[in-house]
Amino acid sequence: MRIYGVDFTCAPRRAKVITVAVGLLRKNSLEIQEVEPLETFAAFEAFLARPGPWIGGFDFPFSLPLELVRDLGWPKTWPQLVAHCAAMTRLELRAALDAYRNSRQPGSKYAHRATDLPAGSSSPMKLVNPPVALMFHEGARRIVAAGAHVPALFNGDPSRVALEAYPGLLARKQLGVRESYKSDTRSEHTRARKAARRKIFEELQMGKPLGIRLTGSRGLEKLALDDGSGDTLDAVICAVQAAWGWQRRNSNYGLPAHAPAGEGWIVTA
Repeated sequence: MRIYGVDFTCAPRRAKVITVAVGLLRKNSLEIQEVEPLETFAAFEAFLARPGPWIGGFDFPFSLPLELVRDLGWPKTWPQLVAHCAAMTRLELRAALDAYRNSRQPGSKYAHRATDLPAGSSSPMKLVNPPVALMFHEGARRIVAAGAHVPALFNGDPSRVALEAYPGLLARKQLGVRESYKSDTRSEHTRARKAARRKIFEELQMGKPLGIRLTGSRGLEKLALDDGSGDTLDAVICAVQAAWGWQRRNSNYGLPAHAPAGEGWIVTA
């Protein structure tokens, strides 16, 4: 099965691309064959339109917390919610989220989805470090426009399946790697962070923590270890998470039956 892992950015450019790990799953072995840099949203849209069968893990929130959607009176069904937000400019979305956050009590400024706690992920309301709200704003609309199938959210083309992935879940909660392994600031590309990336990569090669053994060329390993931003390694992790989901395609890709309607779920959480 063709597997994709996608490390996303809400502002793709040559200096900060959307990174796609391209792999092939055979039983419990995932071979990463290449890593593609996508410098524009147009390139990302063309990628989403590639004919199936494929399944991809995408590192951005697919939806917003139901609490926020309810309080603001936004559409509850996912395609309509995405369209509602896509009709806003970034400044308008930012203003709406800022106003909502400021209306909430100290200590609970951010609403969360049901999946965020078990995944250890940030609220999709967050606008900085990282700006996942903007990643939702740019990413989800393109998933909808591509017509891909999104389990628990949208019945699209069953030969092109999009799952929400989150590398931090695998690295921190499932492998127990607490130290930082990446930074977008070049001066913070330290030996310690590279050692953490090596630890994660070697665990994946041994089939931990999901029972899927990562394989690939020495060039892939060097690229993942030398990329101090962590984007290459994160794309590889997303591919592993997508492969886990594919193995559970007959049980809704491993997503729980209790996943709240319209919120989505992070695969493997």
